Amino acid sequence: MGSGQQVSPERERRFFRFVPYLLIVALLFVVAVDHPVIAAIGAVLTTGLFALHILEERRGRKSWEKYVAGISIQVEDTGQDALTNMPIGILLYDEETRVTWFNDPMREIFDNLAMGNILTDLDPLFVEMIAVDEDQATLEIGESVYRVFSNSENRTFYLFDMTEEAQVEQQLVDNQTVIGVIYLDNYDEMTQGIEDQLRSELNSRVTQLLNHWAADHGTYIKRTASDRYFIVTTEENLRILERSKFSILDTVREETSQRGVQLTLSIGIGCGSDPIPALGLMAQSSLDLALGRGGDQVVIKRDGKVRFYGGKTNPTEKRTRVRARVIANSLRDLMQESSRILIMGHRNPDMDSLGSSIGILKLAEMNDKEAHIVLPEAEIGQGIRRMMNEISEEPKLATRFVNAFQADQLIDDQALLIIVDTHKPSLVVVPALLDRFERMVVIDHHRRGEDFIEEPVLVYLEPYASSTSELVTELIEYQPTNQKLAMLEATALLAGIIVDTKGFTLRTGSRTFDAASYLRSQGADTVLVQEFLSQDLETYVEQSQILERTEIYAAGMAIATAEPGVIHDQVLIAQTADQLLSLQGIRAAFVIAELQDGRTAISARSLGEVNVQLIMETLGGGGHLTNAATQMTESVLTVATELRKAIDHYLEDETKGEETE
Repeated sequence: MGSGQQVSPERERRFFRFVPYLLIVALLFVVAVDHPVIAAIGAVLTTGLFALHILEERRGRKSWEKYVAGISIQVEDTGQDALTNMPIGILLYDEETRVTWFNDPMREIFDNLAMGNILTDLDPLFVEMIAVDEDQATLEIGESVYRVFSNSENRTFYLFDMTEEAQVEQQLVDNQTVIGVIYLDNYDEMTQGIEDQLRSELNSRVTQLLNHWAADHGTYIKRTASDRYFIVTTEENLRILERSKFSILDTVREETSQRGVQLTLSIGIGCGSDPIPALGLMAQSSLDLALGRGGDQVVIKRDGKVRFYGGKTNPTEKRTRVRARVIANSLRDLMQESSRILIMGHRNPDMDSLGSSIGILKLAEMNDKEAHIVLPEAEIGQGIRRMMNEISEEPKLATRFVNAFQADQLIDDQALLIIVDTHKPSLVVVPALLDRFERMVVIDHHRRGEDFIEEPVLVYLEPYASSTSELVTELIEYQPTNQKLAMLEATALLAGIIVDTKGFTLRTGSRTFDAASYLRSQGADTVLVQEFLSQDLETYVEQSQILERTEIYAAGMAIATAEPGVIHDQVLIAQTADQLLSLQGIRAAFVIAELQDGRTAISARSLGEVNVQLIMETLGGGGHLTNAATQMTESVLTVATELRKAIDHYLEDETKGEETE
């Protein structure tokens, strides 16, 4: 055997089978020397045995080959049967994504399947999986669910029917527990001073309505207080409630209105795969969010996502000032415990943001505490320039304004940050400063959004209020001191109220006039306010150029789109929206223009018939029912297209009673 040659295992085994015969032959040669006859007989016998051995070996080999051939045929038949008849859809395609072969189960899945079909004609999912080299995906066809596996090397798709598994999984999801809390928003305010009999009838009617509603939707309900209910249901029932758009909101409002007292509901719901204690916390958190947005709505939290239903009415003004007094006392205690106080409003500050900041500055002075307003020079826009010029002539007040660097140097462990006219961390003047404070206070009048300052020690958020300046004015009134507001301080607060109410025409309640009356008694100068709000000729012309590009989109929705590439001031955009709203036949006004930082802003206004807050929330913004805004990174024309889509969605919801997410 040459070097490097190897003996196969079969030849090796055959060699060892012949070894005994070789040994017998060798023995016969030895015996033949002395006993030739015996050796001859042995040779004959050995030859016969050897022949029988060879014959038996050949017979065994043929039997084995026949067995293997049978198994091969069986395996081939089984494979062919599996390929064509097993309940697994198999499809082959070529380089041009055309179908080259498929089995019978695949034909049952796709009725129109034929050789040469393009995969996109069957379902775009196939081409998407090829494009991104996805190994598996889920495909729904009618009521059937399939798991799709892709073998890109062999250009093959395999479809496994997962319908039964999907149904079992869906049943588990449908039976998940859902916890909710129902709250009568304005029960205390609406039932004060009414007769006991009417209050009892009102309670009975509301409870009856809720019990019938719960029974119709498979929901358990339990009254836990005069204005609070606890509900438990399932995911399946919750989907039915969502499809009905929680019509119970309208039912309770309309039924109680017929009795002369309009009550509204807020519902907070927690659902998802979290444990029951976590669902309870989510339900309460959802209710807090609903109340923070003005009530008369449903908030659902599920797996970190939030959905809103309702919220299309203005929040009812609270006639009692108990909360204002409690907040004033709590804020005073926090100030007295602090080393110093810093105050921040929102980016691109307006009269309300600046006026309420000056009001908080006065509150700190009344409590003998050092305070500063954080307002970088870059944030002083045209809208507040005149007021800042007036402030610059008051050295005592002007020195209380600091930039971001100066503010950073003033922060210590005992410093208190008070945020006014916003509750969103992304909208404050200097967001980076938020992480430096251990204690923060939020005072705002906007409807609460999902994005909120983390862990504030005190929150005074009242969506019914006309402005943050109104809220701050009431807090000043409850300070136990005889200090009076300076003329400029009172004027700044009054300017904030006038701007946000459009001259006492929108979101104006009795407490708004009370606050304005108090400020006037403190020396607020209405003429100076008009000077702050007056426009120069250049601004008027700029507004006119924007208004010239106005279109009436649908149902009284006016959209003014500024010329692309032309920079406009945020305040001017808002003023243009106000001016557009004053025109006859306009239900809602939207002004779109580009800002200095490259973003595109939308200012939205309405007289109350259209909830512009819901429209702006669709585009990532927020605000009030009658006054909202947003800023986007896209171009003016792209934003205008997105706005039209948002308006279409709102109008569709308005006609169908649907929710806005």
